[in-house]
Amino acid sequence: MILYYSPGACSMADHIALNEAGLAHDLVKVDLRAKQTAGGDDFWQINPKGYVPALALDSGELLTENVAIMTWIASQAPGVAAKGELAQIRTIETLTYISTELHKQFGVLFQGGTDEAKATARERITKRLSLLAPRVQDGYLFGPEFTVADAYLFTVLSWCKKVGVDLADPFPAYYDRMAARDAVKRSLQEEGLA
Repeated sequence: MILYYSPGACSMADHIALNEAGLAHDLVKVDLRAKQTAGGDDFWQINPKGYVPALALDSGELLTENVAIMTWIASQAPGVAAKGELAQIRTIETLTYISTELHKQFGVLFQGGTDEAKATARERITKRLSLLAPRVQDGYLFGPEFTVADAYLFTVLSWCKKVGVDLADPFPAYYDRMAARDAVKRSLQEEGLA
């Protein structure tokens, strides 16, 4: 399979999850501005949405969107899936929250906006992170074991550092715990971010 990614973008969450799951994959870097792969292919022809992540399965199917890709990864590698009653639904719930309530707030911070809009986005991110804070007290979002949702939260927290969102406790320790994981180190290295 092939993961189409852009260094440090939200596709990094899928990259980390694939490495944690031990699922063999190739990487193809995408220039999101030019909509072109590192090999010169027109990315619009690969993913008509024009953005990453995109995961080309060996069957020829293309998966897009973090929630879908990470749900699929968890279905293929139970070691990175949450455990317990309603685990799959709670994972989708958490991935969706990270995607819609956290991830989307970064648009104004990355792509420009008024100072007022940026301040509002930072406040929203801080408030929305506070709702996840109690969940990482035991190590990770679903207790003492890593899940695909942690890959996405780590990616979002890495953006916080870039755009001046201060991380309140317990997120600095959580970030360090995630950054120390072999799969995270490998993913950062493979994306040229280490």
